[in-house]
Amino acid sequence: MQGVTVVDHPLVQHKLTIMRDKETSTAGFRRLLREISLLLCYEVTRDLELTTRKIETPLEVIDAPTLEGKKLVFASVLRAGNGLLDGMLDLVPAARVAHVGMYRDHETLQAVEYFFKAPSDLANRLVIVVDPMLATANSAIAAVDKLKERGATNLRFLCLLAAPEGLERFRAAHPDVPVFTASIDRNLNEKGYIVPGLGDAGDRMYGTK
Repeated sequence: MQGVTVVDHPLVQHKLTIMRDKETSTAGFRRLLREISLLLCYEVTRDLELTTRKIETPLEVIDAPTLEGKKLVFASVLRAGNGLLDGMLDLVPAARVAHVGMYRDHETLQAVEYFFKAPSDLANRLVIVVDPMLATANSAIAAVDKLKERGATNLRFLCLLAAPEGLERFRAAHPDVPVFTASIDRNLNEKGYIVPGLGDAGDRMYGTK
């Protein structure tokens, strides 16, 4: 699908397989989510613009590459997005952070917003929205809508798993926002969960299942 990148690195796929296993403990799931988020972050930031600055090594003065422009914003879709956020901040500790509180109404499957806090100058920054699951895409679409309302123009969406139905809806709603995922699974079940999937990422991460 145009605008969708599947990160098929062997380490990503290996860790994802362990996370899918229902016997994996809460502690193990949380650790793997942090590890895999770091690997995914490499891919979603692969084409960041660089400039150079003059530095002095122990041997000579050189013009060395460094990131250009303002710092990134990682926008976590609460609550499960924080699991991806932790590993990404390990890699880019200077990134700004936005929080978008969304929960899914289990009757209507629609996203309900309950919290929003973001840096004020989103228009001048790359905003990477993180949420482990792109299922119905209702929460993802609502989160990106909100960030665009606050001025964000350069966005990317990063998730662990995506359903074909969710990808189609998200790309239709936000064709300018590329999606990065570790897997496109088979479909959604009647309750709006990704199958084969890995269950509810938030429940498995926080032990609330």
